[in-house]
Amino acid sequence: MKRLKEYPRYVTPDFEPFDPLELAKETEKTVTRRGPEGLERRYEDFYATGVYGGIATGYCVGCCFRCVFCWVSWARDFPEKFGRFHSPEKAFDQLREAAHRHKVNKLRISGAEPTLGRDHLLRLLEYVEESEFPLFILETNGILFGVDKGYVREIARFTKPHVRVSLKAGTPEDFTKKTGAKPEAFEIPFQAVRNLLDHNVSFHVASMSADPRIMTPEERNNLMQKLAEIDPHLLLDLEEEVMDGYNTTIARLKFAGLEVKWPLKQVYAPVKELLRKSRNYSGIS
Repeated sequence: MKRLKEYPRYVTPDFEPFDPLELAKETEKTVTRRGPEGLERRYEDFYATGVYGGIATGYCVGCCFRCVFCWVSWARDFPEKFGRFHSPEKAFDQLREAAHRHKVNKLRISGAEPTLGRDHLLRLLEYVEESEFPLFILETNGILFGVDKGYVREIARFTKPHVRVSLKAGTPEDFTKKTGAKPEAFEIPFQAVRNLLDHNVSFHVASMSADPRIMTPEERNNLMQKLAEIDPHLLLDLEEEVMDGYNTTIARLKFAGLEVKWPLKQVYAPVKELLRKSRNYSGIS
């Protein structure tokens, strides 16, 4: 695996596609460090939000994708400039405090890629497992779970995590255009889905596929068919997303040279609703 020539910040019209595994490795050097109480990780903040019916959230730093539609703060692009290091215990304490303060009973890590810093995440999940909280939402782009079944096996030993795998594109070419990653990595998140199935981990798939501004009908159809080939039932639980007009999203689209009209005026009919009516898993557009 070749080292990165330089650390990519965001996609531009003339960018050189990167290896997301190498970017994950380089990012981990910045967002994690060894401490007296285990592997520490950078977080920007701990708070509660209304998604998932109310959930305490750790906003972490650093990612191995550079999605053009990403809403996350600039801590994604410049992880060395943001956040403070927290041990697994301290991160859990902050999550628990946020949950109690806002009277919610679910936890998650969001903001970037929470699977970076494997030892930190696994130790954090041990604290969650022993706690009063019944659910931990683990949101991921699937890269590290796709290349390492052992990591998925470790997640499977816990009872409280529910994994949300976010798919970014439906073809290798669109994957590179949207994430900045090499087209050869396109299949890795789909392998993550297979690994989660194989290890009976609670999960569902999300995709940026409800928004015609960022995904054509042909690309969307290809994505749905790839999921159906893994397991048709994945489509019935599919969470389809649209772009939101955060300042960071608008800036990243501009950096990439992409023109998007705001506000969004039309969305695709949800695939899972079409399927419930037709029970037809082919020819979806």
